[in-house]
Amino acid sequence: MNMNIKTKLTYGIGLLFVLITLLGGLAIKNIHNVSDDTQNILADNYNSLLYSRQMLESLDAIRENPNARKEFEAGLEAQKKNLTEKDEDVLTNRLSSNCEKALDDMDDESIRQIRQTIYTIMAVNMSAIYEKNEVAVHTAKRSLFGIWTVGIACITIAFLFLVRLPRSVSVQIRKLTDGIKEITNANYSKRLNLGNEPEFKEIATLFNEMAERLAEYRNSSLEDILQGKKYIETIINSIAEPIIGLSKERKILFVNDEALTVLNLTRENIIGRPAPEVALKNDLLRRLIRQLVHPDDNKDPLKIYADNKESYFQVKYIPINVNRQTGLEGKYVGDVILLKNVTEFKEKDIAKTTFISTISHELKTPLSGLRILLENMQYNIGKYKDRDKYLAEAVAKVDELSGMVRDILDTSKVQDLQEEEKQKLYAGGEIGAVLQEYAMQIADKKLEVTDSIPEDCMLFMSRNTFQKVWSNLIGNAVQYTEQGGQITIAADTDKIWIENSCTPLTEEQLAYIYEPFYRVDDTRAASGGNGLGLYVVRELLKKEGFRYVFEPVEDGMRFTIFL
Repeated sequence: MNMNIKTKLTYGIGLLFVLITLLGGLAIKNIHNVSDDTQNILADNYNSLLYSRQMLESLDAIRENPNARKEFEAGLEAQKKNLTEKDEDVLTNRLSSNCEKALDDMDDESIRQIRQTIYTIMAVNMSAIYEKNEVAVHTAKRSLFGIWTVGIACITIAFLFLVRLPRSVSVQIRKLTDGIKEITNANYSKRLNLGNEPEFKEIATLFNEMAERLAEYRNSSLEDILQGKKYIETIINSIAEPIIGLSKERKILFVNDEALTVLNLTRENIIGRPAPEVALKNDLLRRLIRQLVHPDDNKDPLKIYADNKESYFQVKYIPINVNRQTGLEGKYVGDVILLKNVTEFKEKDIAKTTFISTISHELKTPLSGLRILLENMQYNIGKYKDRDKYLAEAVAKVDELSGMVRDILDTSKVQDLQEEEKQKLYAGGEIGAVLQEYAMQIADKKLEVTDSIPEDCMLFMSRNTFQKVWSNLIGNAVQYTEQGGQITIAADTDKIWIENSCTPLTEEQLAYIYEPFYRVDDTRAASGGNGLGLYVVRELLKKEGFRYVFEPVEDGMRFTIFL
């Protein structure tokens, strides 16, 4: 099965996650086994030693203390119920039979025999403790071996993944490099097969078309050659990745349109000119030439600002050498600079890091508050001595955390939502259904809701997206509208909007309102939100292709969606 690079990354990371989970589960299981062995020692043998000690102490004081006999008999009865080792029941029964007469006679020989029997019981349990300790040590060693084995397997698989994935890319680039070398040496019969990955399939197709044209041009007239040159330029320019060709004297032989865009130069000003000369006034080209002449170990992608956006490119330098077919074996003739656009992967990596960092920050505060509350209840500190009274407060904090985690998970799925089938929706009925979900909150705050959506107001959108968008918009309006305030939902021919009475946001607040976890002053709301609602709305509307605006109006805020 052919997979693109994105799918390979997804499967690879998923496999690593499964392996890490397996390793963690194995570690927990083995720790539990060691704990069980230790608990067996404490539960079985330690108690027998404790009872034996109690009987010896009572035996020492039996002549002076009238209660010592009762304590001795209590220890004996407890020992009878804790017979866990071989011959322990025989020794205990012997002790019991000897005690009945000996405690009445109280002669020294009988007391000595009783004491000897107790010592024997203690010796049996001490021996058992030693044996069980050996078992626990063996279990620990076995557990450690298992964890090491699985850990090494995880590391091995991770290493193979890290080796194979770059190789799957480098192999294709090497094939492309070899193909370019063959074309440079006039071997126009060379064809490339770079697999079915979308990233390379188009390049292979264009390369093969170029090779076919070059094969035709070799025997054509001058006019045909000139025409063919235009075809080749068209093919090179159609390649989506920047390409720069240099002679051995570092003169620029060719560049495609993508390369001109990232360099912010024109073809007329650079073709045939020495690259170092052009690089004097071009920072990007200067960096490319410097790394070509003086290679370093820094393989990080280049950050390039071009075409009014920031992009990341992985640079590949391909030396071109003439082979035997030209009669100049191994002669160096120039270089090709390839820039692979890795912006999508870089942005996802940055977004992942930022998202994880933000989540950690957002969860830290409620978790700390919950911990403090529970510790105060645990140690009976301050007002939390009455645990039952403040248990509801702890449950509320847990509910807050659960809601935040749920919202975070929903938000993380927004970018991965599959395109759903769009359909004609009557806005009035759909919004009415969403309003019913907030009926209790609206009643609690005594809000006046005006829904004047015309019956024929219709838009083309997936129902799931519509419900998510309006659930967040209505929930946001209910949250930030003052007690007894007003919410208005209306529409006309080209737009639909929701407006609520509140303190209008400032320009500074509006600049960050769509950022994940950004919250305005929580005193505006009955309960603080998590700052994800408008972010989800923006992403969903962007996916559906709708324009929108969130703006202050007189005594409130309005969110407008243009139909």
